[in-house]
Amino acid sequence: MLLSIPNVLTSQQVLEARKILSESAWVDGRVTAGHQSSKAKDNMQVPEDHPAARQVGDMILAALGKNPLFLSAALPLKVFPPLFNRYAGGQSFGTHVDNAIRQVTGTPHRLRTDLSATLFFTGPEEYDGGELCIEDTYGVKSVKLPAGHMILYPSTSLHHVTPVTRGDRICSFFWMQSMIRDDGQRSILFDLDSAIQRISHDHPQNAYSVQLTGVYHNLLRQWAEM
Repeated sequence: MLLSIPNVLTSQQVLEARKILSESAWVDGRVTAGHQSSKAKDNMQVPEDHPAARQVGDMILAALGKNPLFLSAALPLKVFPPLFNRYAGGQSFGTHVDNAIRQVTGTPHRLRTDLSATLFFTGPEEYDGGELCIEDTYGVKSVKLPAGHMILYPSTSLHHVTPVTRGDRICSFFWMQSMIRDDGQRSILFDLDSAIQRISHDHPQNAYSVQLTGVYHNLLRQWAEM
């Protein structure tokens, strides 16, 4: 499932985050790349332990914790602390797949990468190129979202970022371990939850919504890994 989640951050939060990130240090983005990815990666990143990364990362995590669309789609068990990258001057990231396991730097904590996310801090009008291209069952999807919006997609997907030929492309990227390992099962639960919410909104007295909610939770109980 590939899903665009609008307005994860408000315009004011985007401006605040950009100001904080602009005053931070940027290093070669290959510091967080695996062996294969490092050959394809050409960008800049804020160091994981930099105060700016932690401050803006906390802002993102707080927003996600209150976002019903994200919670319904991801069913997150663990979320990797958000990282931040910048592409400019022809920089790009060749086709790659994300590492299956990520360890949080400086801690013993690890997570399985079931879902990947990119949250945009610069809008499409601010730069040329820089499309996030994700391969799925139906071909390659090109993604370039407004500032504050986020794309969520399976970490098993091959993907790449095209060269940025004008301006700067600034984003946050991170991963999640879902309570539901299988993408197909997550998609079924998301569709079912969305349908239940629509029925409950349009027909609040409909008894079938209670029955469907029971089906949802029984599937969740059967499939969830904690």
